Amino acid sequence: MKASSSWLKKYTDIDQNADELAEALTMLGLEVEAVSDRYDFLNTVIVSRVNSVTPHPNADRLKLCLADIGDQVLSVVCGAPNVAEGMLCACVLPGTMLPDKTVVKEGVIRGERSEAMLCSQSELGLGDDHKGVWELNSGLTVGVSLKEALDLADPVFEIDLTPNRPDCLSMIGVAREIAALHQGRVKLPVIKLPKATLLPGAIKELTSVTIEDPDLCPRYVARLVFDIQVAPSPFWLQDHLRSVGLNPINNIVDITNFVMLETGQPLHAFDHDRLAENRIVVRRAEQNETFTTLDNKEHVLTDDMLLICDGEKAVAIGGVMGGLNSEIEANTTRVLIESACFNPVSIRKTSKTLGMNTDASHRFERGVDPNGQVFAANRAAQLIAEIGKGQLIKGIVDEYPAPVTSKLIRLNTEAANRRLGVHLSTAQITEYLESIEFKVKEVDTNSLKVMPPSFRVDISRFEDLTEEIARLCGYNTIATTFPLIPGEARSLNPAIVLRNRIKDLLNGFGFSEAITYSFIGGSSYDSLRLEPNDPRRKAVGVLNPISEEQNVMRTTLIPGLLGAMQHNLLQQNKNLKLFEIGSVFMHADNNDGLPDEIEILAGLQTGLRTARNWQTSAQDSDFYDIKGALEALFNHLGVANVKFTSQPSELCHYVRPGHTARILIKDEVIGQAGEVHPDVLRNYDLKQTAFIFEIDIQRLTPHLPETVEFQPITKFPAIARDVTLIVGREKEAGDLLKTVADTGENLVENVQLLDIFTGDSIPNDQKSVSFRIIYRSAEKTLDDETINRLHAKIADKLRRSFDASFQTR
Repeated sequence: MKASSSWLKKYTDIDQNADELAEALTMLGLEVEAVSDRYDFLNTVIVSRVNSVTPHPNADRLKLCLADIGDQVLSVVCGAPNVAEGMLCACVLPGTMLPDKTVVKEGVIRGERSEAMLCSQSELGLGDDHKGVWELNSGLTVGVSLKEALDLADPVFEIDLTPNRPDCLSMIGVAREIAALHQGRVKLPVIKLPKATLLPGAIKELTSVTIEDPDLCPRYVARLVFDIQVAPSPFWLQDHLRSVGLNPINNIVDITNFVMLETGQPLHAFDHDRLAENRIVVRRAEQNETFTTLDNKEHVLTDDMLLICDGEKAVAIGGVMGGLNSEIEANTTRVLIESACFNPVSIRKTSKTLGMNTDASHRFERGVDPNGQVFAANRAAQLIAEIGKGQLIKGIVDEYPAPVTSKLIRLNTEAANRRLGVHLSTAQITEYLESIEFKVKEVDTNSLKVMPPSFRVDISRFEDLTEEIARLCGYNTIATTFPLIPGEARSLNPAIVLRNRIKDLLNGFGFSEAITYSFIGGSSYDSLRLEPNDPRRKAVGVLNPISEEQNVMRTTLIPGLLGAMQHNLLQQNKNLKLFEIGSVFMHADNNDGLPDEIEILAGLQTGLRTARNWQTSAQDSDFYDIKGALEALFNHLGVANVKFTSQPSELCHYVRPGHTARILIKDEVIGQAGEVHPDVLRNYDLKQTAFIFEIDIQRLTPHLPETVEFQPITKFPAIARDVTLIVGREKEAGDLLKTVADTGENLVENVQLLDIFTGDSIPNDQKSVSFRIIYRSAEKTLDDETINRLHAKIADKLRRSFDASFQTR
């Protein structure tokens, strides 16, 4: 919203300079983004004296002038008939941009050099005289800028209004706020309508208004002015419009724009003779109905949009833009003035759907004064009759099916003071509210009844009134306070602590956290090779998806990680270690229809185990890298009894059978880890092997120790013994290690897998498993005899338990 100081002064007194007023408006809640003086361009327009005038040698209508601008004399080619030697005039220097956006440049005109330009009043936007060079008062000083010489200044304020302040989308609205700064009142324009040409009630014989949908159009006011003359607007009207960035068109259209900017009420002028049956019908559009607007663009409408029609056809999109078929033309003589109130939500939807953001829609979609239509219509009728030399038709059409009444709001002054942290008396609060035209009635010492004016459509409750009091008394007068914070700190949610702990550990293991969308494409489940009856296919759909790639809520994190891998490979980043902790949304058979939200930890590793450098050779990562990372994670979390066991082939949908492990804790499955299935890699257009893991955080949590028990470091040495077992190929190494750990022998400190071997020296149905047992006592140094006896006992148990043969060393 732009507001010029010269225009604002018509409605209120302004005694601050531009910067002070900008600061005051900002503190009132009307943030001023910028202040500019629209006469700044006159700093390079200089008062000059014409020293000589001679005919142009190559053009009959041009003259060569020497213009003295004080510190130099410029040669100027001029075509004005009135330019004469000795006169003072305005000399525009090169680089100056005139109000019509013309940039003055040095040049050669018909072979003669022109170093500047001598301008008329019209060209400078300071009057409507365009017939010749503007002859300045002889008392002005040569060489002084015209801005200084004429003492011209008109600051223009660019105000960034919040959507709840449509009342300030007008000069009167901004002026009202300025007046309130000094407890004054805004001066509204006096409307003196000219004598009407017909008897009262005659307007109803000339036109009518029918509102078919009062929900979308609560009020429609119409006035008629006949025998008008369409012509350029007078200078004062053009000047006001230009001061806020609008270009004049003609007197009728300019008046509707002027009144809109003045009052905040958008208007539209129809050519009455081009309205079929000379009447107005307000109705909804039909689905796929087409309409051509004033900008000569055809729009396809929907049935929730509002149309202004005559007796046969649509003539405007309600609240947005008029039609090409009823615009004011040069030969228009009879005008119907529309001043209406439209449903804000409807106008916003229409504006956004059609991609049409107009000055009218900007105001209607925020809400106009439901009781301001008659005032605006009368103001426009007055100006059209005066400027357009028209005859006012007496009477007014005002269709207002359900008049809006102002709502009384009860205001407890003690509660208001407590809410704001101030100490204002009831009288002070009353004075503040009355300064912006609120009606206030005192009920008792601490209670007021407040009726907001109809133009404040944003005021409906106690909290709204306290906001008004705060901004009027001044935000800077409210003391700064700080909340009372208890000395004791509240412990964090255990789930958050666990999540952060996992993130820290995985970061330490070289993994980077990924955050992917909770929405994925429904086709992702086909890419993952999920069975038709897999519960993860019962995803929750998104009603209004951004795209088909994000039309369901995810039931697994893997598509997001594979997408991240694909993106990184395209960027030639081929060595990745990623993880994500996030929710998946599983279909739940419950009455509320909401999905079960389950927190999952997922990870992916691909590429080289370590970055290639001069110390290490290139080694591809494998299953054991990701398994080792998980074992380290569980170890640091203090989770015991974790087992990795072969995943059944029927459960290997997006992972490779024989290369995938189930993760169990005390026989409860908490996740899986393995190589991504080659078919899935092809589905995602991935050209290198990848390994993934998934952990159900909710199933993991019960196995976390509540406390951590510390043990002293023993001062006695350890003794190691190795065992090599020949067992069936179907036996898992983890079972052997678990058997050793479960012997209950206190001297067994640790068991480590050393090697698994299959080859010519081993039968085809068997394999060799080597592992190391570490023995240590916390009380004494162990001797070989004790260790050998215990080692033989454990080895014999392994032989019997797994039907194995073995060799100790």
